[in-house]
Amino acid sequence: MLTKFRKHRFHDGRSGAALTIRVIPRASRTEIANIMEDGTVRIRVTAPPVEGKANQAVIDFLAKVLGVAPSQIEIVAGKQRRDKIVAITDMSPQEVEQRILTYLQRRSR
Repeated sequence: MLTKFRKHRFHDGRSGAALTIRVIPRASRTEIANIMEDGTVRIRVTAPPVEGKANQAVIDFLAKVLGVAPSQIEIVAGKQRRDKIVAITDMSPQEVEQRILTYLQRRSR
């Protein structure tokens, strides 16, 4: 069965943006690896997936990439899973997308 993937999209949240991420814990470095074909942002973190350490590493890293306070980022679904939905308050989906794409462009240089 052939499945069509949608182009990546960032969504409007209640008061900001929301995006789907896939976390790879215990990586050699913390980084955005890529944006997958289905729009999921793949993030590698060095933290292990125990006691919320990987989740906190994701929040801290995304705050740095997006230029916002960690308190503006919340994991709203998937706290115990690799696939998560993250909400970013006070940022439009377009701003989030642009900052992530800028990060990826800088990293590829």
